[in-house]
Amino acid sequence: MFIINRSNLRAVLDYPCTWVYKVIGSSEGKLRELVAQTIQDYPCRVTLSNVSATGKYRCLNVEVLVPNEAVRIALYETLRSHPAVRIVL
Repeated sequence: MFIINRSNLRAVLDYPCTWVYKVIGSSEGKLRELVAQTIQDYPCRVTLSNVSATGKYRCLNVEVLVPNEAVRIALYETLRSHPAVRIVL
């Protein structure tokens, strides 16, 4: 469940929950390898979401069951910090 806490405008999530990261980079293979290494302990599904018009960038949807906020943020930070990743949404 996704609720907005109006006192500090922060989302309140009920864990465990399914979270989707959009991971964007130039090599689909490297992105998939990174996701497999990073998300290995959590149930997930990885699908190709989009390819840029020039074919330079690939976007993967990574749908993962996260047990708590600390894990959700740690996964984001790990994905974001990898050199093969341009951006994580």
